[in-house]
Amino acid sequence: MECRQCASSLRRPGDYCLVCRTPNADTVVLELQRDRATVTSIHEETVVGQRGVTTTPEDGEETGVVELRNFAGKVADEVRRKRPEEVYVTGDREVVQAVRGQLHYEFYRVESETPVQTVIERKGEPALEVVDASPESKIGGTHSTLIGNRAGMRAVHTVAGHPHVKKVIPGPIDAGGSGSRTGVRAKATRADDNGNVRMLIRDGSSVQENRVVTTASDREHGEHVRADLNEALADADLQG
Repeated sequence: MECRQCASSLRRPGDYCLVCRTPNADTVVLELQRDRATVTSIHEETVVGQRGVTTTPEDGEETGVVELRNFAGKVADEVRRKRPEEVYVTGDREVVQAVRGQLHYEFYRVESETPVQTVIERKGEPALEVVDASPESKIGGTHSTLIGNRAGMRAVHTVAGHPHVKKVIPGPIDAGGSGSRTGVRAKATRADDNGNVRMLIRDGSSVQENRVVTTASDREHGEHVRADLNEALADADLQG
């Protein structure tokens, strides 16, 4: 493949051109399984390249950690070569976490049997507004108490840290639920017609409902944000 700007030869389709410093892919879609990853490069609404990365999972605890890290590193290198504006991901949570740990990109979760086509279809939609503010500044409301102590605060900060979240408003605490021995668990619920969601935090028999105001304007886009939030909570070992 040649660079779309200066026609210099690229080592791999969709690579960032080091000659004229022009990106040849604006989006990367990662389909991650435990033994194989597919990295698809997209420019505007056209697939410009696709590459597979494979590994052989190791059984041993120490060797397995090293093998997964090396696998994630190879996938991360493919993304760095493209220097995309957006990275979408689907697949095995363990691999997603390992790859995310090696990249400085915000990952957007895509839930679909045809993730590449879904991402291309979304590209024609208006981009959601990004809120560039600290998680602490997004938390407000009349109820300042959070259940779950540090874990509850971590759940709220995890959600508030999402770029498409405007505000998290803690609600009252209901202590009338059934007991649970699973510790603090959090979950973002189905988006409403305005694109906003609610996050339920459970700690034993107590439940707190927190309103999450997003930059989405309808249910469909709110569902995309909800999926991202639950993925982030799962990565923080809080989702349930």
